[in-house]
Amino acid sequence: MSARERILGRVRRALADVEPDDTPYERAIERSYVRAHGDLDAERTVGLLAENLADYRALVHRCTADELPCLIGRLLAERGSRTVLVPPGLDAGWLAETDVERVPDVAASTPDELDRVDSVVTGCAVAVAETGTIVLDGGPDQGRRRITLVPDHHVCVVRVPDQVVASVPQALERLTPTRPLTWISGPSATSDIELDRVEGVHGPRTLEVVLVGGVSHSPGGDGR
Repeated sequence: MSARERILGRVRRALADVEPDDTPYERAIERSYVRAHGDLDAERTVGLLAENLADYRALVHRCTADELPCLIGRLLAERGSRTVLVPPGLDAGWLAETDVERVPDVAASTPDELDRVDSVVTGCAVAVAETGTIVLDGGPDQGRRRITLVPDHHVCVVRVPDQVVASVPQALERLTPTRPLTWISGPSATSDIELDRVEGVHGPRTLEVVLVGGVSHSPGGDGR
């Protein structure tokens, strides 16, 4: 018997005399809290997301869908990336303007192999404006959770306004709790007891978020 089976067996025995609760989940827990603060329209919600992302030291860019391949190519070139990790369902057109070597997301990759990759480009599941948070759920354009935790440079594409919500409660409504969710609020960073900030301990030191909409926000398509 494995350790897992022993633990689950103890849990079952402990619950043997507990009456079953067949109350539907949505009625079992009171959820009368405020779902969002204020009443922002889509444009202001996206603006709040950009502001909070920048406050967390993420690098924020804005462009149209047509400008996206050129922008991603430029970001990888500025980084000096020679390899880029690519989730299996990523739109191939996003990387059409770069000749950087593509590294596939495969289960057999070791931590050392992932650490040698220069950059990773992904989509996202949803973005939360109030907290400046990007959420990944392991979808086809996001890949395995570890590919955004080991490489030092992450470029994440957010479709606006469709993938942007104002608050965490609104984001939870779009997410499946059984999926591998990764909540990202800025680049990886932590502080010791003396408040010395250290970046890159448990994720990328550089997070670049590209907000892709239908209108360009500057002549170059880059709204930093």
